[in-house]
Amino acid sequence: MPIPTPHISAKAGDFAKTVLMPGDPLRSEFIAKTFLDDAVLVNDVRGVHGYTGYYKGKRVSVMASGMGQPAIGIYSHELFNFYGVSSIIRVGSCGSFHPDLHARDIILAMGACTNGNYASQYGLPGTFAPIADFGLLRAAVDECDKAGVHYKVGNIFSSDVFYNDTHSGMEFAKMGVLGIEMESAALYCNAARAGKKALCICTVSDSFIYPEENTTAEERQNSFTQMMEIALAIAEE
Repeated sequence: MPIPTPHISAKAGDFAKTVLMPGDPLRSEFIAKTFLDDAVLVNDVRGVHGYTGYYKGKRVSVMASGMGQPAIGIYSHELFNFYGVSSIIRVGSCGSFHPDLHARDIILAMGACTNGNYASQYGLPGTFAPIADFGLLRAAVDECDKAGVHYKVGNIFSSDVFYNDTHSGMEFAKMGVLGIEMESAALYCNAARAGKKALCICTVSDSFIYPEENTTAEERQNSFTQMMEIALAIAEE
């Protein structure tokens, strides 16, 4: 497919090799304006802001994904396959299933369970297990340790449904799954298919165990800076 694509107006070379990918376009703008030097807007199709700039001299991009696997599936596919991006690091929010994870703690998603059928497109004769890139994951663990951040590494649940009439997702906690969000499984599938790298770093915004700790939309947009700094630190040039 030629570029620009149907969903990204950037030109060849506008994106760095690593793209940070929050769900919220306003979080993308916040990261660019807070952490990047000489940030340039390279995409604003459908209000999905993408920027490229420099973090401590390292060229990095950030672009929103929107919500859900279909949305991140489109944007990550185009970035991996048409814009030469080699790594995408999702920086998102999640709900926690685990009693040792509180609001603003971090989940590093080693793998992603899902109730979606994104991987069915590959026609595989079995069940595909979407996983993170180990190099990015190991680097993120090291950065969390250096920063003294409270985190856990493990499975996350990528749900296609936010308002579910039948299940909350907590059933996955019985299998050791740490929390719930809506994007990682599709991102990991696209990275695997393209031979690229991906990692999901999520800050706990809501807890199924401690609902009194739940954060506001504004806090999710502007205050989850530890996750952002970890992702920027491990971004590859």
